[in-house]
Amino acid sequence: MDVKYSSKINKIRTFALSLIFLGFIIMYVGLLFKNWPIVMVLFMVFGLLSIIASCVVYFLIGMLSTKAVQVVCPSCQKVTKMLGRVDICMYCREPLTLDRSLEGQVFDENFNSKKKNASEL
Repeated sequence: MDVKYSSKINKIRTFALSLIFLGFIIMYVGLLFKNWPIVMVLFMVFGLLSIIASCVVYFLIGMLSTKAVQVVCPSCQKVTKMLGRVDICMYCREPLTLDRSLEGQVFDENFNSKKKNASEL
C-alpha cells in the first residue's frame, strides 16, 4: 500500500525545520550585500525572525504533542501519537483512527475537517 500521507506532528516539525533553513538562506543572501549595510542588516533580521518563528513552532508542536492521544499501532506495535480523528503511524505509515464509524473506510485526511461529516464523504 503506497500512502502519500505523513503524520501531522511530523508535518509540523518538517515545516519548523524548513523555517530554520530558510532563515539561514536569507542570512547568506544578506552577505551578498556587504556594500549596502542597511540591506544586509535587513536580510539578517529577516533570517533571524524566520529562525525565531521556527523556535515558536517547535514550542507549540511540543505543547500539542503532550496532549496528543497515544495509541499502539496495530501494524508495527509501536506507540505513536494521534492528532484528530484520523492520522498516520509515525513509523510504518499505517492509517489510524479512534472513530469506530471510520474503521474500514479508505483513509482520507478530510475526515478531520469540521465542515464535512464522514457520511458526506
